[in-house]
Amino acid sequence: MAAAGWYHRDISQVVAEELLAKAGRDGSFLVRDSESVKGAYALCLLFQKHVYTYRILPDDEGLLSVQTIQGIQAKCFRTLLDLIGAYEHPNNGLVTPLLHPVHRPRPDEDSDGEDARGWGHTVPYPGTPPSRRTHIPQQLHQRLQEQVHSSPASDFMGLMAEYLTHHVQDLEALCQGHPQLRHLSTALATACRALHSEIDFTLAGLETLARVFDAPVSPRSPAREQVMPPCCSKIIHPPLQGFLSSDPDLELLLNKISTVNHLLSSLEKKVLKSLQETVTRHNLALPSVAAPPLPAARPLAVQNFEVKMGRSQCAALTVDVESGTVTVTKRGSGAPEEVIPQDKILQLIKYQSVQSKMRLVCARENQKSLSRDFIFPSARKREAFCQLLQLMKIQHSNLDEPEIISVYVGTWNMGSTSPPRSLASWLTSRGLGRTQDETTACIPHDIYVIGTQENSLGDREWVEFLCASLKTLMAIDYRVVALQCLWSIKIVVLVKPEHQRRISHVHTSSVKTGIANTLGNKGAVGVSFLFNGTSFGFVNCHLASGSEKTHRRNQNYSDILHSLALGDKRLAGFDLTLRFTHLFWFGDLNYRLDMDVQVGPCRCQVRDTAGRSARGVTVSSTVQDILTHIVKKEFQALLAVDQLSLEQEKNKVFLQFSEGDISFPPTYRYERGTRDTYVWQKSKPTGMRINVPSWCDRILWKSHPETHVVCNSYGCTDDIVTSDHSPVFATFEVGVTSQFVPKEAPGSSPDALACIEWESIEVMLKTTSRSKCYIEFHSYCLEEMQRSRENTFQNCDIPGFLKLGWSSKHLPVLNPILPDMEYLGDQHLLLSIKGVESCESFGECCLALRSAIGTTAQQFETFLFHRGEETGSVRGWMRVRVPRGRSGTRERLYEWISFEEEEDAETAAEPPMCPKLPSQPLRSRPRSLPEATTGYTNPAYFIFEGVP
Repeated sequence: MAAAGWYHRDISQVVAEELLAKAGRDGSFLVRDSESVKGAYALCLLFQKHVYTYRILPDDEGLLSVQTIQGIQAKCFRTLLDLIGAYEHPNNGLVTPLLHPVHRPRPDEDSDGEDARGWGHTVPYPGTPPSRRTHIPQQLHQRLQEQVHSSPASDFMGLMAEYLTHHVQDLEALCQGHPQLRHLSTALATACRALHSEIDFTLAGLETLARVFDAPVSPRSPAREQVMPPCCSKIIHPPLQGFLSSDPDLELLLNKISTVNHLLSSLEKKVLKSLQETVTRHNLALPSVAAPPLPAARPLAVQNFEVKMGRSQCAALTVDVESGTVTVTKRGSGAPEEVIPQDKILQLIKYQSVQSKMRLVCARENQKSLSRDFIFPSARKREAFCQLLQLMKIQHSNLDEPEIISVYVGTWNMGSTSPPRSLASWLTSRGLGRTQDETTACIPHDIYVIGTQENSLGDREWVEFLCASLKTLMAIDYRVVALQCLWSIKIVVLVKPEHQRRISHVHTSSVKTGIANTLGNKGAVGVSFLFNGTSFGFVNCHLASGSEKTHRRNQNYSDILHSLALGDKRLAGFDLTLRFTHLFWFGDLNYRLDMDVQVGPCRCQVRDTAGRSARGVTVSSTVQDILTHIVKKEFQALLAVDQLSLEQEKNKVFLQFSEGDISFPPTYRYERGTRDTYVWQKSKPTGMRINVPSWCDRILWKSHPETHVVCNSYGCTDDIVTSDHSPVFATFEVGVTSQFVPKEAPGSSPDALACIEWESIEVMLKTTSRSKCYIEFHSYCLEEMQRSRENTFQNCDIPGFLKLGWSSKHLPVLNPILPDMEYLGDQHLLLSIKGVESCESFGECCLALRSAIGTTAQQFETFLFHRGEETGSVRGWMRVRVPRGRSGTRERLYEWISFEEEEDAETAAEPPMCPKLPSQPLRSRPRSLPEATTGYTNPAYFIFEGVP
C-alpha cells in the first residue's frame, strides 16, 4: 500500500492553508493532527478559495468520525483511510467531496536540502495494516537515501544499502521460524570490520594500565592470562544470543565491547584500592586538613564616583550600601559633606539625550524636594551608581518579599573541550560589549541560568564546577533549581539560598531537532518555574549549523516552540512565548552573516589590518573589509546582514523578542587558544565550508506587556579561549510579584467585585477560512476559563484575510477573584481566537490590565500568534472597574528610577504627593497594522480602517 501522502502529521494550520493554496483546486484536501484534542485529526478542505476545517474524532472504541454536521448522521470508520474514501463521494455533509489529495512536500523542496520536518520518511495511514512485502525494499531504500546526505555516518549507510535489497529474504526466513537474520549479520559484520582494530587498540592500552595496578603475582601461583575473570569474557546479552550465533565476528566484537565496558568501570576502583594498599603497607600518614569554615557573605565595599555638578564643579559621590547613605563632597569649595539617607531619595531620573547624566531628587524637611544633576565619566559609571542605589533601596526596605531581582543568563558552545580553571570573567560579565562596571561586577545575582552546547563534562561534574566557581567569586552556596540535558546541550538554574523557598512549579523539557528530529546533537532544553507569583521560562538551544541552513534553523525554532513542554499545563494550547511573564531564549542559534565570501587562507588575524593573514598569505579584499569592520568596532555594517535580524524583520522567527545592543565582536569562529584570529574554513565530509565570523551565540527575551525588565549588560568574554566560540552573558533587572494579601476579604460586600468589561473586539486573521469564531479568556486572576459567543460580524472580501467582530453583548463580563487595584495592576489576560467547527486556535495574544484600570474604556491593539507565526491582529476597547475603597496602590521599587528627555526633566523635580500607577508606555504598533494612510506595510489590512 502506498504511503499516506495526504497525512501531514503535526503541521500548523498556517502551513496547511499554504499547501492548499498552492494546490488551488476545489476539493483539494489534507489531514493533519488536531491541536485541540489528542489522538484526533483535522481535515482541511479547499473550496472556492476558502479552507474549511473539520475535526475527526475517535470514540471509546477507536472508531473515527467527522464531527457531527447539522442534518447529517455521523458515520464511523475503523481507519482514516476508510473515512477519507467514504468522503470522496458527494452528499456526505462536507462543503465539497474530497477530490484532490495534497501530498507532503518532497525533501528536495526544502531550500536547505534537508528534511526539515522529517517529512521525507514514509508515513503509513494511521490505523492501516502493514504494506505488502514487495514494496518494503523500495520504501526502505527511499528512507535511506533521504538520510545519507545529512547523516554523519553516510559511509556506513552506503554499506547498508546492499542489505536492503535482501531484506525480504530475512523477512521470509523469520516467517518460516528462523529468527537468525543472517543477511543482517553479514552486513553488520562487514560494516563493523574497522571497529575491531579500534577496539583492539583501546583494549590493549586499558589492559596494560589495569595490570600496572594489579596485586603482584606470587611466584607459586600461575600467571594470569587475562585481566577479566572468565565469567566476564563471554558476556552475551540474552536478546542477542540467537541473533549473533550466526556470525562469530559479531559475537567477538560484542565480547570486546563488554571487556572495554568492564575495564572502564572497574579501573577507578582498582587504582583506588592500589593506592590505599600502598598507604597501609608503607605506614604513610595523610595530613589531616581541617575543613575551612564557610565564608560569610561579603559586605559590599563603599564605592566612590567622580562626577561634575553644573558646568565645572567637580564632586565625589560616595555610596555606602550597608549604612544606606549617599555622601556628596564638592571638590575645592570647602563646603561640608552632605549625607543623604536612602529614605530621603525620592527619584532617580536618567537622561536619554545624555547617557552619562542623571538627576537625583531628594526630600527635605520643609516637604519640598531638591533636585541635583550629576554628570558621570561614562554611561557605565552612571549605571553602576544607579544599580548600587537600587540595591540599597532593596536591602533597607521593609518588604517581606522582593519586588525586583537580578537574573544572569550565560551561553557558551564549549567545543567539546574542558573549560579553563576559572570562569570569573564570564560569571561576572566582564570582557567586551556592554559589560558590568568593576564596582558592581561582583554583586551576586539572585538567579544564574547557564546554558552550554557541546559540553563534554558529566552532568554532576559540571554543576559542581559552576557552584564552586560562584562560591569562590560571591562567597555564596547557590542552590540548584534544575538541570536538564540533551546529549551535550545542558541548562543549569541556580538561585540564592534565601530564594529557594520562593521557587515552585519547576518543569523541565527537551526537544531533539537533529537528523529527522530524532537525534539530540541539535535541539533544545528548557526549564520553567514560578518565582512567587511571576512565571519564568528559560530555553537553551543548539540549532542547525551552516551559513546556507537559515530555513532549517527557522524550522528548528518552530519545532522547539511547538514541542517543548514547559509551564502551566492549562496553558498548553497557547504559544510557548505567551505562557510566561518572562521568557529567555539563548544558545548557539547558529545564524550567520548572510555573505558570499571566497577566501584563500583558512585563518585571518583580527588585529592585522595590513591585508595579510596569520600565515602571511594575502587575503581577498572582501575578507579584509570584514576584518576592518571588526577591528574598528563598526558592527552595524555587519549586523545589517545578520541572518537572525533579517529573519526577525520578515517575522519568520522570534516575533516580538528583544535583544540587547550588540557592541562586541562576532563570537564564532575563533582559532582555539587565541581571540586574535578567526578561522574561515572548516573541512566537512561534504567538502570545505566557509565560516564568516558571526554572532552565533545570542540571548533574547520576551515579556508580558507592561512588566519591568531591563537588560543591564550584554557582551562576551575575551580571555576564555578553549573553544572556537566565546562565552556570552547578559544580566537583567526583573520585576516580580508575590502572593497578594487583601486588606478586606474578597466578596465581603455586594459591590466589592471588580469587573473587566468590553465595548468591542475586532480581529483580523490571515486565513482563507470562513469559520465562525469565539474567544477564550484565560488568566490567573479568573477562577476558570471564560468564552465569548460567536462573532457578530464577519467579512472576507480581502483574499487571504478574515475580519471578525464582537459587540459588547456577545462578550463576557469577567470578574477577577480579587478586586484590589494593586493586585489587578500586575495581572494579564490571554486571549485565544478559536473556530467554532474545528475548535482549533487561529491565534493568541496577551493583554495587560494595568493600563485599562479606570472608569473609561481604553483601546488595545496587538499581534496574534500561533506556533511562533504571526497569524493576525486584534484590537478593541476594554476597561477594568475597581470598587471604591480598593483603588489604593503604592510605588514599586523599580518605579523610582525613570527616563526623561532633557527638556522634560524639569517637570519631574516635584514628585507627586502620593504614588500612582505609571502611565502607559508608548508601544510600537504591529508591523502589519497601519501607522497612517501612507504607511501601510500590508495593503490587506486596509479593511481594518474601512479603506476600500
